[in-house]
Amino acid sequence: MAVVTFRGVSKVYPGGARAVSDMNLDIGDGEFVVLVGPSGCGKTTALRMLAGLENITEGTISIGDRVVNHMAPRDRDIAMVFQNYALYPHLKVYDNIAFGLRLRKVPKDEIDRRVKRAAEVLGLEDFPDRKPRALSGGQRQRVAMGRAIVREPQAFLMDEPLSNLDAKLRVQMRTEIGSLQQELGVTTIYVTHDQVEAMTMGDRVAVMRKGELQQVAPPQELYDRPVSLFVAGFIGSPTMNMMEATVEEAGDDLFAAVGEQRLKLAPEARDAHPRLREYVGRRVVLGVRPEDLEDAALVPDTPEDRRLTGRVMLTEELGSEINVHMEIGAPPVITEDTRELAEDLGTGHHFEAHERRRSDTSKIVGRFNPRTRARKGDLVEASVDTRALHFFDLESGLGIYDGETDGRGSVGHEVPDKRREVAA
Repeated sequence: MAVVTFRGVSKVYPGGARAVSDMNLDIGDGEFVVLVGPSGCGKTTALRMLAGLENITEGTISIGDRVVNHMAPRDRDIAMVFQNYALYPHLKVYDNIAFGLRLRKVPKDEIDRRVKRAAEVLGLEDFPDRKPRALSGGQRQRVAMGRAIVREPQAFLMDEPLSNLDAKLRVQMRTEIGSLQQELGVTTIYVTHDQVEAMTMGDRVAVMRKGELQQVAPPQELYDRPVSLFVAGFIGSPTMNMMEATVEEAGDDLFAAVGEQRLKLAPEARDAHPRLREYVGRRVVLGVRPEDLEDAALVPDTPEDRRLTGRVMLTEELGSEINVHMEIGAPPVITEDTRELAEDLGTGHHFEAHERRRSDTSKIVGRFNPRTRARKGDLVEASVDTRALHFFDLESGLGIYDGETDGRGSVGHEVPDKRREVAA
């Protein structure tokens, strides 16, 4: 195991295209860190620089106490798992797993011990003589994992290893990879575009955008305290609802005026956003997670100043819940952040049309109890949990908290020491 460190790392391609800019990140010994972000954000480039598959333009990368900038990939003591498995089709499972060890001239009995141990851990002990074409997608991915495990490297690097699997198998495999990493205690850097994968697997998640780290934090902290509109909109499914609002004050109370409607902030929200009083009389971005909206008919004691009224545009029945898409009378948030988020979701054309109309309505989603009777066309009141509201500066896109957030969050200075946990 080893600490992995990025210090001022940048990658600039011939012609001036900058893929990664001034990346600073400390990954603890035995830690599982996930790099996540939209396509083209630089996450894979960062991983490939760590692996030695891309040259570093600026800065240094260290594995343990060694700077590896000019070290050949084979000498970095890392093992990489690729998106396409990279198995040898003519070799059996046993030989695919053993291939790297044979290249390093590891003794035959040691190879046999490691391969059998990896096969046992991964549930491959019954398939040593099968070739890749006779395996399922999940089994092929296990073989690729086995080849990495037997190396006993200082770090695992994984580049979207589950992207070729179907949805059900992805869920199963991400659980298995997470459990395996905890068992082995090997420092792991995992790249994915899937924010659900990132949130469920990583000890910490590093959100990237246009080559820059936006925020690095444990999953729940990312979700509860995003440092920017971009992080808030990227993390969460369905995505966070965003609308323009005006901050108002009455005595000790704060309100968010949303069009003609007015939400009273719960004390918890006031405490979480002390700088919000500086914005009284100003427009801000109000963020509400879908799960913090419920059909007010099912919460009859909800005060009027904790409700939003909207017209139902669509319902998605998921069994345990219903996603209710509504349109409310509040200006939409049109910024560079929300434009990029729409493009990543593939809804950029709808966003542009919305921008051209300069509509005074915003579309929001509530995650309602399945007992709701809300249907398309209905005018529905949604009960808002005003303890969990989010606020962002309309110009900068940064979260409005206590003045200590710098817009990029922690970039790795508070690194958990996983060694004690692994030893335990």
